[in-house]
This record gives sequence, C-alpha cells and structure tokens, in this order.
Amino acid sequence: MIWTIIGILLLAWLLGFLFEFAGGLIHILLVIAIIVFIVKMIRK
Repeated sequence: MIWTIIGILLLAWLLGFLFEFAGGLIHILLVIAIIVFIVKMIRK
C-alpha cells in the first residue's frame, strides 16, 4: 500500500515539474510520504 502511494506521488511530482501544476502541494505530500515511510521502517 505504501509503495503504491509513493509511486503515485513520485509520478505526480514529476508531472508537476513538467507542467508546473500544483508543484508546491506535490512537494509537501512527497515529503510527508517519505517521512511516513521512514517512520514505518524504523518501527519494524
């Protein structure tokens, strides 16, 4: 599940760079997804 979310966010982030569409929001969501992923890896 987390990998799917990360993949979608990375794709949206790249599209944001290409089309300058909601770039700031995508960056924030990407950072949140990375933080959640790291926390889940540490707790295991």
